Amino acid sequence: MTFTQLEIFVLVAQYQSFTLAAQHLNITQSAVSHALKSLEKHWAVRLMIREQNQIELTQIGQQLLLHAKEVLNTAQMMQQQVKASHGVQQGTLRIGSFGASASIHLLPELLKAYRIRYPHIEIFIEEGTDLEVSQWIQERQIDVGFAVLPRPHLITYPLLQDIFIALIPKSYPISQQIALNIQDLQDYPFIMTKAGSQTHVEQLLRQYHVQPKIQYQMSQLLTILNMVNLQEGIAIVADMSMSSELLRLHPNVVKRPLIPNTQRQIGLAVKDEKSISPATKAFIQLAQEMFYFKQ
Repeated sequence: MTFTQLEIFVLVAQYQSFTLAAQHLNITQSAVSHALKSLEKHWAVRLMIREQNQIELTQIGQQLLLHAKEVLNTAQMMQQQVKASHGVQQGTLRIGSFGASASIHLLPELLKAYRIRYPHIEIFIEEGTDLEVSQWIQERQIDVGFAVLPRPHLITYPLLQDIFIALIPKSYPISQQIALNIQDLQDYPFIMTKAGSQTHVEQLLRQYHVQPKIQYQMSQLLTILNMVNLQEGIAIVADMSMSSELLRLHPNVVKRPLIPNTQRQIGLAVKDEKSISPATKAFIQLAQEMFYFKQ
C-alpha cells in the first residue's frame, strides 16, 4: 500500500470517475485502474463497483475511504510541519465556501491577504451549501470551511455577525416601511433561494410559522435580484451578500431588515484541532485578524 494508491482511491471516489482522477494527477487512466486493483489485492476486498460508466463504493470501500482520507491528511500535515520547521511556508490549503456572504464578501479579501503573506502555499476552493461545506470538513475533503455557527460536531472560530434582509419590489406597498414584519410575507409572492442560505431561510420561516406563497426557487443571487426587480416577488437573503453596487443595478428593489431581527454568526470550522496543518492555522489566524478582532 502506498500514499499514491490511497490518493487515487480518494480521487476516484470523489470524482466518481477514473478519467477525472487521472486528469487531476496527470497520469493515464490505466495507471489509475492498476493502482486500485493493486489496493484491492493488498486488502483482499472489492472497493468499488463499476457498472454502465457509474462508480459506486462498496460498504467496505466507504469505510476504508474515511481512513484513507485521515491517512493522507496526517501525511500532508506532517510534511507542512517539517517544512515550517525549516522556515519554509509551503504546502496546500483546501477551503470550503458557501453562498455569496462567504464567497463574495469574505473570501476574496482574505485570499488576497493570505497569498501576499504565504505566496508558496497552493490553494484550492470548493463551493457548495453551508451543509455541504460542513460535510466536506467531516469527510476531510477540505481542511477548513466557512460555516454558519454553531456547528456542535466541529471545532469553530467565529468571525462576524450577519443578518437576513428582505428584498422587496418598490411597487409593493410594504416597501415604504422601514422594516418588514416576517408575518407579512404570507401576503405576497415569495422567491426562495436555493443557494447557501436556503436551510436557514426555511428554518426562519418555520420558526415564525410563516408559509409563504413560493413563486420561484432560484440558486443564483443575480437571478433572484432580477426577479424582484421585475416585481415578481419578495426574497430573503443574507445582508452581506447584498452590496450597494448590486442594488444600484436594480433600481426597482429595496432592502429592508426583518422584524424580528434575525442574526446569524459566520465563522470558520475544522474537524479537530489536532489535525490542523500550519497552512490552515495561518488561514484561521489571518481571518480572525481581519474580521473578528475588528468587530
